[in-house]
Amino acid sequence: MAFFLSTFTNRVDKKGRVSVPAPFRNAVCASEGAFPGIVIYRPLNLPCIEGADLAFLEQLSDRLYGDFGPFDPDQMSVATAILAGASQLSFDPEGRVMLPAELKAGAGIDDACTFVGIGRKFQIWNPEAFEAHKADQLGRAAEQAPKLPPFGGGRP
Repeated sequence: MAFFLSTFTNRVDKKGRVSVPAPFRNAVCASEGAFPGIVIYRPLNLPCIEGADLAFLEQLSDRLYGDFGPFDPDQMSVATAILAGASQLSFDPEGRVMLPAELKAGAGIDDACTFVGIGRKFQIWNPEAFEAHKADQLGRAAEQAPKLPPFGGGRP
């Protein structure tokens, strides 16, 4: 499964294409037989786009069915919200993808976007909205970090 780190801001062309940062492309394509692109979807609680490699979405689907069962209404809600709205985007020869207009509009993305690596997935933000989000998250992290268990301690 891919691992995404760092932050990059790239231009979005008039056709809606954006170059996926090279480290993100490399992370996705590192696995043998991997889908040569990314999967993006609308997150449930943020004004951005989230993305990952296909293996992450497969693992999410497995967890939804395993944790809830295939006919549970909660499982169906989350699966519909995330999986049904997901888009598989193949890289073109220049490493670009075409962002769907609906997802761009929902995230307020126009002529530039910021890719934010957050481990097993990444986010794509309007650059100004990400700066505000980052400031909020840094404040929260300063408050919450001392409360976190030590590495290897697990969470209750």
